[in-house]
Amino acid sequence: MNGADTAWVLVCAGLVLFMTPGLALFYGGMVPVRNVLTMMMQNIIPLGIISLTWVLVGYTLAFSNRGNSVVGDFDAFALLELDTPQFHSVAAGVTIPTLAFVAYQMMFAVITPALLTGATAGRLRFGGWVVFLAAFSILVYPQVARWLWHPKGWLFQLGAQDWAGGMVVHASAGAATVAVLLVVGRRRGWPNLRTSPNNLPLMLVGGGILWFGWFGFNAGDGLQANGIAAQALINTHVAGAAAMLTWLLVERIGNGRCTLVGAVSGAVAGLATITPCAGYVGTDAALLIGLIAGCLCAVAVRLKHVLRYDDALDVIAVHFVGGVLGSFLLGFFADSSVNPVSDDGIFSGGGGMLLWHQTVAIVSVVLFSFVLSWVAAVIISRTVGLKEAGPDQEDQDRVQQGASAYSLSGINARPATAGRAASDGAEATRRGRSSRLVSAVVNTDRVDGLRDALLMAGARSLEMSDAAAYTGTVRTEAFRSEKRRIDFEDRLRVQAAVDEEHEEAVVAVLKRFGAEPDSIYRLSVIPY
Repeated sequence: MNGADTAWVLVCAGLVLFMTPGLALFYGGMVPVRNVLTMMMQNIIPLGIISLTWVLVGYTLAFSNRGNSVVGDFDAFALLELDTPQFHSVAAGVTIPTLAFVAYQMMFAVITPALLTGATAGRLRFGGWVVFLAAFSILVYPQVARWLWHPKGWLFQLGAQDWAGGMVVHASAGAATVAVLLVVGRRRGWPNLRTSPNNLPLMLVGGGILWFGWFGFNAGDGLQANGIAAQALINTHVAGAAAMLTWLLVERIGNGRCTLVGAVSGAVAGLATITPCAGYVGTDAALLIGLIAGCLCAVAVRLKHVLRYDDALDVIAVHFVGGVLGSFLLGFFADSSVNPVSDDGIFSGGGGMLLWHQTVAIVSVVLFSFVLSWVAAVIISRTVGLKEAGPDQEDQDRVQQGASAYSLSGINARPATAGRAASDGAEATRRGRSSRLVSAVVNTDRVDGLRDALLMAGARSLEMSDAAAYTGTVRTEAFRSEKRRIDFEDRLRVQAAVDEEHEEAVVAVLKRFGAEPDSIYRLSVIPY
């Protein structure tokens, strides 16, 4: 055993695991505010479900040395009997403990089906999703992994190559995405939805974690701490950077703006596209692959409007197209001078044979994953249930989680400063003093200061809530290829019960905190 190789693979396993919560943040920031927790839960639960299915049957189906070219044997069921693993991209053999290999491969199995939740955002029932995860992790993923990543696999023996999962991860997940979308259909109201991302900074944090974790995803796949690992790491970064820029260029030409969502989406598209190539190509090829990926994946976003499928967060355009594109481009750019175990592509003098092998592998993986995923989704839909009911799609956090991701500026988080209302409110009510209700729309984020000032001014009780105020000024927001014309702005609705003696003081506070005079109303009320 090699200590450096072992340490490197264990670190990379942790990096790939970190990508799963990163994906939860990435997708969670782009869904509507009432579906954030549900989306994150759908991404985190694979860590529980698939970790167990992998230990029990997934690993042995994928990497058992006693199986055939299609499926492994059950000799390593529950990891009871483990042989030294075999791996296609390591020329000199595996130099790490078997359990390190098991753990590293487990993280790939975990994140693969989680990718499709971005496409089905707002539609999946949790119970049905859990069953689908288990089915996919047993029926689909291990077989595809064996075909391409085990020396006995029929696609490996054919001559197909997949460094870190362009087909095993991205193409199989993309095909499953198409299958599940056919079963669950479109969101309620699509394509005329008016929902917006709830937290794009959260999306950026998730995208950054994915980029960081991708170094373990690609650089660790040779299972050795050597020059090929360094080449795969630099290829990964260069392709992500190049794809980011070309995606932004396409955005600029098409929409007139370069957006944060476009920058992160372009980077992820480049990372997905270089994945099957990372350990087989040079840096110059990685740069070209990234440039191609950013352009084609950005254009592919528009396909959903042409073909009328509701891919909420463009999983098909980014991951499916990226994975297939990278696997195909490997037939052109593969270079045996970078990695001796690789065949040469067209541009390295190897002719078109590798490209043909890649094409056969892509078609086989896509068809296999699509058919089995569709059958599983149909069965689950007709039994457990896979799609959330239409009226519940817009508030899945309440339906599935019984909670919300955000509260209004922490109003209930801290106690209020004592004011006049705290000392004389009850006494005023007992004396029958006449009451007024002052209502206003306020433009401020100083919620705590407003609350304390109103109580000091004499407000007996307060209610604050989010409000959308019509401004008459139209502004345009862009999210991917969609444009939204918005003439409402976020404001704070304040209602304060006050006696006549303190009414003017309360109104003065509201004006000081940004209430427009035309939005202030005063009503007489009769307290119970």
